[in-house]
Amino acid sequence: MHRWVIGVDLGGTLIRAVRTDLGGEKVARSQLPTEAKSGGEAVMERVNTIIEEILREVELDEVLGIGIGAPGPIDADGRIYNPPNLPDWGDFSLTERIFDRFKRPAFAGNDANLAALGEHRFGAGQGVDDMVYMTISTGIGGGIISGGSLLLGARGYAAEVGHQTLVAGGPICGCGQPGHLEALASGPSIARNAKERLEAGTSSIISDYGEEITSKSIAEAARAGDKLAQELFAQAGFYIGLGLVNLIHILEPKRVLIGGGVSLAGDLLFEPIRETVDQQVMSPIYREVEILPAALGADVGLMGAVALVLSDRG
Repeated sequence: MHRWVIGVDLGGTLIRAVRTDLGGEKVARSQLPTEAKSGGEAVMERVNTIIEEILREVELDEVLGIGIGAPGPIDADGRIYNPPNLPDWGDFSLTERIFDRFKRPAFAGNDANLAALGEHRFGAGQGVDDMVYMTISTGIGGGIISGGSLLLGARGYAAEVGHQTLVAGGPICGCGQPGHLEALASGPSIARNAKERLEAGTSSIISDYGEEITSKSIAEAARAGDKLAQELFAQAGFYIGLGLVNLIHILEPKRVLIGGGVSLAGDLLFEPIRETVDQQVMSPIYREVEILPAALGADVGLMGAVALVLSDRG
């Protein structure tokens, strides 16, 4: 009998699902718009619909389990608590709802944590038992693998790496608190800094790369030699590096993996990150950490949900 794993990713504007074999080989995938504004029950019904779609050609008893990555806050038992990205979601257990519908083992976790798990099992973290994953896009999130296992904390809320305070009284983060890494180095933060500098009269060609100023257009201008754009990425890389110094000192990982849309800027971002780590760690022994791009790209959440099932079910 074939054995399959279902992974679902709720971490964006699309609900995405994949069916894999026990080795993580993808055999089917599907997606639907999340339509988060339609409310929690409507989104949950769309989750059910996409799982039904991905199960169409298999028998339920062939399914080892169903894993779901969702925006937090979500606890270790799969209970989700009014996530900001899913308005009117309520307070209920994803795993109970999925089990009640499909009668198969269900597992759920924070999407950023599961991305770390996915990279560890299927991506650039394979064979590394102590690693940090950081995603840099509209926000900054991440996950931590310690001793080969996902670090969850007392109730499952650990590893909010983007919400470490780096600048007392600094810019306000989306969570409402000042000076967090996310407020200093996420994609929207880089774009905000660019707009402020341009409004102040700084000369730049950033506006030549699109009507809307984004981290992507700023990266394109930086590659074309624009000094302001290069400064903005150097600044973001400095703050990300500073955040990593904190994590390196506390956790001593062997490898740090960086993903998300902003990471596609490549060396514009990675060079100042590595330079900051080299300069700021307290001892040369901490410079041995590898800082590398993540490998799974847009599928990192999906494969993290698959990895969650496999880690619980063998």
